[in-house]
Amino acid sequence: MTDTNRRFLLSKRPEGKPEPDAFELVETDVPEPGPGEVLVRTLYLSVDPYMRGRMRDRESYAEPWAVGDPLRGGVVGEVEASNHGDFEPGDVVVGNLEWADYAAVDGDDLRSVDPDLAPISTALGVLGMPGRTAYFGMLEVAHPRPGDTVVVSGAAGAVGSVAGQIARMGDCRVVGIAGSDEKTSFLTDELGFDGAINYAATDDYRAALDEAAPDGVDVYFDNVGGEITDAVFSRLNVDARVAVCGQIALYNEKSVPTGPRKLGTLIETRARVRGFLVSDFAARFDRATERLGRWVRSGDLRYRETVTEGLENAPEAFIGLFEGENVGKQLVKVGDRSG
Repeated sequence: MTDTNRRFLLSKRPEGKPEPDAFELVETDVPEPGPGEVLVRTLYLSVDPYMRGRMRDRESYAEPWAVGDPLRGGVVGEVEASNHGDFEPGDVVVGNLEWADYAAVDGDDLRSVDPDLAPISTALGVLGMPGRTAYFGMLEVAHPRPGDTVVVSGAAGAVGSVAGQIARMGDCRVVGIAGSDEKTSFLTDELGFDGAINYAATDDYRAALDEAAPDGVDVYFDNVGGEITDAVFSRLNVDARVAVCGQIALYNEKSVPTGPRKLGTLIETRARVRGFLVSDFAARFDRATERLGRWVRSGDLRYRETVTEGLENAPEAFIGLFEGENVGKQLVKVGDRSG
């Protein structure tokens, strides 16, 4: 084990899309775990769109970072040393840790990862927070019914790709919206979506929806907001359900634009719109992960990961989320398991 620990700090609050100078890589000593703490060496680091909100100087559903604070996110790591009875060196764990090579963390904030269940990286993706977000958002918020037309925006991402497959397993017709021909082919050819729209290849989202979903939209799983969501709202059927999971199209806006007013659509369609956080369902995380794991092992649920090598490249991977570079879950590989 090296004596040096690299950590990323928030060096400034970004204006618009984050730039590399918002991230500062510093070197410190490897921390010593205190009573009840565990020293974790990072193997995989997750970068997620919600982190952009934590860079702002205002409250949202996630507490903002102060300038100079370490950046934090989902981490799968290996226990190097432990002062906690539930963990010992060599164990694989997952938790919300710093963007760093090493972190000392309260053992109560960690969960064990079974490396025999699936690749350990999946604990940050299809079997982690994104997978559970898709699971609860689709089944508990959107409530798809057999025969429904389900539209998923951001459909080639970590959450959207799982959400669409869950709806497909429920005998729904699923249309995904993504930003390239590569991604739309991934949705239809690999994941079994019934249709897909490349929003980057059309200026008329409504016409594209009319072609892909000629019978209208019964369920909309919204990951992006903006003009795409405006277009979907115009095609909602009576008694449609909308699950608002993310608004990535707006995360880098300096002020939220006022677009066409769509609430009148809800009067006509009697549609229900509900925002949610995956933490709302924390008491049932284990059950969701178990079921997702069964689907992965059976081949009913497929996933893809985009992996960037090296902690030093974590900012690049994060910025790439807002440029549509990832397919599936975006991860940063920091290290390998010992042995």
